[in-house]
Amino acid sequence: MLRQAQHDILNILTSLPKLMRLGVSLAVSFSAATGYLIANSFLDFKIIYVILGVFLLSGGASALNQYQERFTDAIMSRTKNRPIPSKMISAKSGLLLALVLCISGFAILYLKTGVIPATLGFLNLLWYNGLYTFLKKKTAFAVVPGSLTGVTPLLIGWSATGASLIDPVIIFVSFFIYMWQIPHFWILHIKYADDYEKAGLGVLKRVFSLSQIKRVIFSWIIATSLTSLLFVYFEIISSTVSTIFLILVNLVLIISLFKSLFNNETSFNYKKAFIGINAFMIVIMSLMIIEFLLIK
Repeated sequence: MLRQAQHDILNILTSLPKLMRLGVSLAVSFSAATGYLIANSFLDFKIIYVILGVFLLSGGASALNQYQERFTDAIMSRTKNRPIPSKMISAKSGLLLALVLCISGFAILYLKTGVIPATLGFLNLLWYNGLYTFLKKKTAFAVVPGSLTGVTPLLIGWSATGASLIDPVIIFVSFFIYMWQIPHFWILHIKYADDYEKAGLGVLKRVFSLSQIKRVIFSWIIATSLTSLLFVYFEIISSTVSTIFLILVNLVLIISLFKSLFNNETSFNYKKAFIGINAFMIVIMSLMIIEFLLIK
């Protein structure tokens, strides 16, 4: 019995990074840290609580989502090796871990950062694991309302400083992140379209042809690029060096994504497109942090 218990604990610990979707949770925490830094303009210890709280809450939401979609995940090649469908851990253990992570993350945000960040975290959990998870089974356009979940971590970090949520800076940065989320998710959506269709989820190819989907994605990329350039107008980015770098980054994004999408009529380079759109976001967020910490 002791050996079995040790085996179960080892499986849980081994499964935790996949259950939490470690890469995604780290990216979400980075977004929260960005919101905190551009509001605060300096580093202090409180940012640790923001990062930790958001990281645990994001990991808990991912674990809860895998519990909710365990039967769907078992059907898809992309997700069948996740901890619950692969039987590495039981569904009950997955749910328990999800609840522990969610409660821990919420408690840290509430006790160490305040009511507003904690409330935003809780509402984001409801939006992601409630509405978005439900809509994914109904429509390929679930990502449109679902992308709001990608904005909330930024708002959590911003509000943890006591800054107003109706400040024009955070409203505009949030809009930029929302715009970026759409092509980010739709590139993945097209890559795994056959998997999604097999599992009964909404897929874009039922609505548009591949050439139409490419044009829609590229249109969103252009819109996202133009949105980021307006950072200069709103003085979110104001130094000459940062402005020139921002323009260059946008040119690289548009040229590289155009090539990835339209070099081949019957397909496109998913990996290059996905890496490109994510690298663009990391660079823009880093540029904002540098601007607010070192220049403003």
